[in-house]
Amino acid sequence: MAANPAEVTPKKEYVAAVPPHEAPKAKNEADKYKTLSGFEGREDMLGQSMSVVLKILGNHAGYAHELNDPLVKAHLNAMQFAKNRGAWAEYVAHDVQTMAPINRRMKQIIDKTGMKEIALVALFDRTACHYALAMTSEGDGRSRRWKEPFGYVLEQCRRIGQFDLTVEEIHDQWTRPRLEGFAETMGVKLNVSPISADGWITCELAD
Repeated sequence: MAANPAEVTPKKEYVAAVPPHEAPKAKNEADKYKTLSGFEGREDMLGQSMSVVLKILGNHAGYAHELNDPLVKAHLNAMQFAKNRGAWAEYVAHDVQTMAPINRRMKQIIDKTGMKEIALVALFDRTACHYALAMTSEGDGRSRRWKEPFGYVLEQCRRIGQFDLTVEEIHDQWTRPRLEGFAETMGVKLNVSPISADGWITCELAD
């Protein structure tokens, strides 16, 4: 039996907690004088991570793979799917909505501190979704810049008919509107530049 709409309890919105990163701490006073890597107790994890890095960089099947290759391919596959169905706007809206609980929490932090720069920290500095994809990334304060990450793989994959995307299309249909959507949720505005002749993109706070 269907529930009476008047009796349905509205779903309470969940806003994800975004705690600050904790600085590495010495376990005791003596540790302050040791040379520590920060990976004490996690050596197996570090070894496994390095093994994966070396396997990716050693993969020259078809072309020399870069460290971000798995992320680039996953994004390209999804973006090609959206393009083929004329669903760029829906895809961006879905991603913005998916990230809204975290970005609304960042808005709370921005409102509390008055530091709009925290929006750029959230988008570029604290999330592997950016720095593991766009490995050439830099900047501070009210501005960030990075080398667009898709062109190299696109050049290889277009040759065999996997994708027909262009970096300009990705920038206009995905990168810029996605960043602007995230920023709107956080209550700030961004200026996202076109891709420069040498492949760089700049993002600045607009207010």
